[in-house]
Amino acid sequence: MNKQLQLPVFLVLLTVFMPRVLSHNFSQTPGVQVQIYKQNQVDNETIYRVSKQLCWGCISESIEFLFAHNLVRAAKFELPLAWNFQLEKYARWWAGQRKGDCKLQHSFPEDDFKLGENIFWGSGSAWRPLDAVTSWASEVKYYTYATNSCEAGQMCGHYTQIVWRNTQRMGCARVVCDNGDIFMTCNYDPPGNYLGERPY
Repeated sequence: MNKQLQLPVFLVLLTVFMPRVLSHNFSQTPGVQVQIYKQNQVDNETIYRVSKQLCWGCISESIEFLFAHNLVRAAKFELPLAWNFQLEKYARWWAGQRKGDCKLQHSFPEDDFKLGENIFWGSGSAWRPLDAVTSWASEVKYYTYATNSCEAGQMCGHYTQIVWRNTQRMGCARVVCDNGDIFMTCNYDPPGNYLGERPY
């Protein structure tokens, strides 16, 4: 039989016969003794609680954050960032802290950054990771490479952190706050935005 056909045929046979095998009552088959275990019924409340903890949308959000960041970096010929689950865990912790007030506040005290960090707040619950990254990346219009500075009265540090050449890893989180608004945060390692250094 063609090797390419073997796997689909096997899957078809498995699909057809496995339910029959599983439903067969082995306890009534001569010479076969099987102890039957009855599982406790799982109630809907337990299923709901477990589902909430799994965060079904988190994977797609992670991909969206990562893809959007790497598009911005590609425009400056910077290597793509890798997703880091420890950074994601930290970002989720901080997003959880902001869930109650949705305050646009960094997780580190001023001038004491252990990691790079970009934060975003949006009114209403429709804001997606792409919106946050687009907002941060739009600061490029305020950044002047020749002088390595931002336009007076404007911010460009979110943009420069995204494209910082030495940054290799990132992790982000998005949360719907109690008031219905959105808070998003991304952390970066190694951090960027060192005074006197250019991002690329």
